[in-house]
Amino acid sequence: MSIDYRLTLAGDVPLDRVAARAFPEPADAAAFEPYESILVADLWDRRGFGVTVHAGREGYVDGLADDARWEWEPDPYTTLSFDMDKNAPDDRGIDNLMAAVSRVLRSGAEDAALVLNGEVVVLTRFGGELRKHNRQRWWSHYPGAEASIGD
Repeated sequence: MSIDYRLTLAGDVPLDRVAARAFPEPADAAAFEPYESILVADLWDRRGFGVTVHAGREGYVDGLADDARWEWEPDPYTTLSFDMDKNAPDDRGIDNLMAAVSRVLRSGAEDAALVLNGEVVVLTRFGGELRKHNRQRWWSHYPGAEASIGD
């Protein structure tokens, strides 16, 4: 069984640029391969997850954010999907995921949302304002994530 995190960025951001922003190390960057209209990287051994980067139009993102339903319809959009092993023995994958998310957010100004399993909104950024959601549930469970993103 796996866990899926999706970081969605508003705008027409080229796939290769998003991948490079998230994973600037040469060994990580070399892992990305085009597959039809997406980029895919097997970073399981190195980072604790697989990554897919794709883009589209008329997007829809939703989830529970601080006990309220939240929705967003970016058009166009680019998404990084992180597929993680639910039974991983440590938080290495989460630490690496949040480091990648942080690099993407720090290297661009796009509106963004990070959603867990299509159900739980972890963070959003609109108009440059970063907001962490579900602090009691998600953020308190992964204290290292707080340090990666900052405020």
